[in-house]
Amino acid sequence: MLIVAALNVAPPYLLQQAIDGPIAQGDTAALWRLAAFYGLAAIAIFGLTYAYTYCLQQAGQRALADLRVRLFSHLLNHDYAFLSRTSTGELVARLTNDIDQLNAVLSSSVVVVLVEGATFLAVITMMLIINWRLALLAMAILPVVAVATIYFRKRIRRSSQGERTAMAYISSFLNEHLHGMTVVQLFNREGESEEEFDLHNSRYRRSLIVLRHHSAVFLSVQEVLASFGLGLMLYAGGLGVLSGWATLGVLVAFIQYTQRAFRPIIMLSQQYNAVQVALGAAERIYRMLETPPQIQSPLHPAQLENLAGAIQLDDVHFQYVEDEPVLRGVSLEIPAGQSVAIVGATGAGKSSLVSLLARQYDPQAGAVKLDDIDIRQLDLADLRRAVAVVPQDPVCLAGSIRQNIRLYDESVGDDQVQQAAEFTNAARFIEELPDGYDFEVLPGGANLSQGQRQLLALARALALSPSGVLVLDEATSSIDTATEALIQDALERILRSRTSLVIAHRLSTIRGADRIIVMERGKVVEDGNHESLLALGGFYAQLHEHQAMSPVEATAYEN
Repeated sequence: MLIVAALNVAPPYLLQQAIDGPIAQGDTAALWRLAAFYGLAAIAIFGLTYAYTYCLQQAGQRALADLRVRLFSHLLNHDYAFLSRTSTGELVARLTNDIDQLNAVLSSSVVVVLVEGATFLAVITMMLIINWRLALLAMAILPVVAVATIYFRKRIRRSSQGERTAMAYISSFLNEHLHGMTVVQLFNREGESEEEFDLHNSRYRRSLIVLRHHSAVFLSVQEVLASFGLGLMLYAGGLGVLSGWATLGVLVAFIQYTQRAFRPIIMLSQQYNAVQVALGAAERIYRMLETPPQIQSPLHPAQLENLAGAIQLDDVHFQYVEDEPVLRGVSLEIPAGQSVAIVGATGAGKSSLVSLLARQYDPQAGAVKLDDIDIRQLDLADLRRAVAVVPQDPVCLAGSIRQNIRLYDESVGDDQVQQAAEFTNAARFIEELPDGYDFEVLPGGANLSQGQRQLLALARALALSPSGVLVLDEATSSIDTATEALIQDALERILRSRTSLVIAHRLSTIRGADRIIVMERGKVVEDGNHESLLALGGFYAQLHEHQAMSPVEATAYEN
């Protein structure tokens, strides 16, 4: 690159030598030599330009690939609180749009900035060597160029930030509506959604027009200043030739040098907008990378050996939002191998217990222990292998049934996959599918029913955590009666083999649990088995009576 920058000053110099030497003297042989040097310089510039452009592209694309992987890895290991409060559109924008902005800079802007910057310095140096008077005259316009650059820089950067913010809103809006298209269509919200998108799109268009306006004016000013500088050089240089302190060859060379001196400035100005946008993108990526996960593995984790599955909560206090407690001093002892059902009204804190046990969040006070070890002292991978969670809305990935059960963990063999499916009754529907375990699942499990996805999630939990604690978070809340019977049959076998926590609204699914814990407003208010809690006549008895009523009776009861 530096050699190319040096070679860029050779053609005007050779032209000056040809005009003042062989052309003025009529020396044809010397003119041929200069012409040959001129041609060789052009060929060398072409070859070296290709070489450094190729090398910079290779380095830039590898850097971007590494950055993309690093950012995705950072997101994979981030805590649940960060991921839940950050929109999916924003996360996707960081991994796609912002990386693309950096890609545009590394593909073109970096090359232009480095090469044109080096060329500018080489041209100025050569001009000072050849004729310092004309060189100072050519550089007289540069302070005006600097003032114009400073003036427009802030405006371009501010407008580029507005443009990127508007695009982020569009990305977030599109992601939200494409995922929720069914709701939009079912409730006839197409017109309102179109109007809202038009509003976001208009805002983006206006911000983009402002950005393009500033960029266009900036480039026009640069062109005008370059033309003014060239005109000044023609006039003053012409007077120099007439006065004798400059030759005609020097004037011709300086006209070319002046054009080459302003060319880097104009090229850099054209890249300024892209660089500013890329700096904004880099700043957003940097902020995300510098936001550390709140939930991390300890530097020296405790070893979880011979997992028994005993769970202990010691005076646990937890809140998602300050001054809005969800759990208020919960203390529980769950012996190894015991099946425990947790029931209560919506907002009682049942699912929060699951989040704490899987360490998606940490309590503000108290401790959650597994086999007498505070789970904050365990490696996250070890903990989540030991605690298998079946969520209320299970996630299915694009791929085969087999890969959805093993989650692409090749250490889980086909025999283990089939055993888990059979044990959880998932094999019944899998064997009826075309291609069985090789049946291709659409993204999100769109070609499976809710019950089938739930059975797959249950099989996945057993395959990936064959001896750990099993947690079911409302696993039967939105499935049909037939599938519920299959899950119930599987649960009766599973609950006898390990420590398990079942969060449920339907009391019919938890009667066989060893123990039922009733929660109310973040506290444990009742604890016992089905019969003892009914005899107690408290919250559980009221809930059982309510669910046993007919719909009409239940409505009257609620009123």
